[in-house]
Amino acid sequence: MSLFKKNLSVKQLLLVAFTLAVLIPSLTIATLAFVEARNALKFEIEHDLKARAVAAIDDVDRMMFERLQNVASWSQLEVMQDASIGDIDKRLSTFLADLKKNYNGVYSELYVIDQHNKIVSSSEPGLINQTLKLNGAWERASLNGTNLELYAINNGRLPISTMVKNEFGSNHQYQLVADFNQQQITQVLNLAITDSSAVILSDKHQKTIANTKLLQKDSNYQTIKVKAISQGFKNFKGFDWQLEIIKYRDDALAPIKQLGLIILAMSIMTLLISFLIAIPVAKQITQPISKLTDFAKNFVSSGVQSKAPEGGPVEVREMANAFTSMIEDLEKSQENLTRAAKLAVVGEMAAAMSHEVRTPLGIIRSSAQVLMREPKLTKEGKEVCGFVVGETERLNKLVSTLIDAAKPRSLDLKPTDIILTARHAVALLQAEAAKKQIQLHFETNLISDELILSIDSEQMTQVLLNLLLNAIQILPEKGQIWLTISSMLEHVQICVADNGPGVPADKRNHVFDPFFSQRAGGIGLGLAIVRQIVYAHYGEIFVQESPQHGAEFIIRLPNLNQSHPN
Repeated sequence: MSLFKKNLSVKQLLLVAFTLAVLIPSLTIATLAFVEARNALKFEIEHDLKARAVAAIDDVDRMMFERLQNVASWSQLEVMQDASIGDIDKRLSTFLADLKKNYNGVYSELYVIDQHNKIVSSSEPGLINQTLKLNGAWERASLNGTNLELYAINNGRLPISTMVKNEFGSNHQYQLVADFNQQQITQVLNLAITDSSAVILSDKHQKTIANTKLLQKDSNYQTIKVKAISQGFKNFKGFDWQLEIIKYRDDALAPIKQLGLIILAMSIMTLLISFLIAIPVAKQITQPISKLTDFAKNFVSSGVQSKAPEGGPVEVREMANAFTSMIEDLEKSQENLTRAAKLAVVGEMAAAMSHEVRTPLGIIRSSAQVLMREPKLTKEGKEVCGFVVGETERLNKLVSTLIDAAKPRSLDLKPTDIILTARHAVALLQAEAAKKQIQLHFETNLISDELILSIDSEQMTQVLLNLLLNAIQILPEKGQIWLTISSMLEHVQICVADNGPGVPADKRNHVFDPFFSQRAGGIGLGLAIVRQIVYAHYGEIFVQESPQHGAEFIIRLPNLNQSHPN
């Protein structure tokens, strides 16, 4: 909007508008494509990292299961009983050395130690009689009834220990300890990385167990991180270890950066091309636009209507025609406003005059009634007096209607049973309907016989009586009228339908206008008052064709607990 506040010429404005019209959609599409591509690539990267993290932690769980199973099964072997009976010879050490050799670097050392942590047998005979330092257990596990313990990693070794089963009942207690080579875990982690990522395996206390070569960039670089939690393997529940794969965002999204540069270059080219195209187009439009501007200025200053200038592109010619039509509509609107103001004054005067007319009407009617009681009054005189009484009563009703239309009564809203109100209105008009053999039907879709609304009972009764009485008056003999009440989610719907001639589609917008009537002798204020009352109840009313091809008036009122504006 700031462009319009500046003193730009039409040519300049068209250049800017044309350029923006070309540039904004292209930039929008390019930006959306860039964002979608970036999100898709980021999702795929995270999905790939997550899959690799899950696979790696599963491999770690499987590896730890195998190591625990090894230690648990070895502790049950008969050869381990050599330690239980204190027979410390080369047989057990030779067995441990063979195990270490057969597993080809999986285990750094294998020991059997006594209750004082003294090595009584080892895969490395030179370590016998030395003390093995084991701190407090770091992790514990149970496998097939065998309890195992893991100790803190030291010098790349992860000690796994379990008690040797003593089948001879001696008091000697021995432990089998296997130093698991940490490098085995690192090799599994290396399989889960690429050149621009790293993997860290840590325990539930965030203590690092193993990791690949960590990323060396500055800590300010943004990274993409995914985690996977140990789920165990077979009957091994796992240690709740977590594996985290880290990847630099810049490295991961490098293809998107290249795409962004391409989009930027294309946007600049689009801007240049659109600007070059806009210059000659603006020149062709400038001259007729200037003429149209001069025409508008002359009209504003003089108020004299003249023919708009012709020529220029089709759009400019259409603009000139639209401007001419606008001037004509403006003159018509001025006439309508003047007419509406006059009608408003007439309405106010009618309302004022209605109050003044009532008093002489009452005097005329009373005088006529007194004359009718005169014994010497001729038959023709009594007939004339009867006409006077009847016509004054009709005029009084008309005056009352005018007063109601000019100054509606205020509402006295109270919780009221609309079902009971509707039944009362139907009962009041049953006799009137019976004169023309018209059937009045009342129906509801409610389970209960009560529906409470916040309404003015007297005025709502007037609404229903007006609608039903209009239907009775316009229907031929033996017609039918249906009054139905339905309770919906946000409102209550009241329908008055008939099988009469209905309301033509071209007159439905005017049927609630004052003094509009389709019935001979009607003054056209009944439905206008109905609409006033319904609107005062914060409701709505409209007319349509009924299922029986007659007229159907539909009223929608808010529920009792619904709040109303002030």
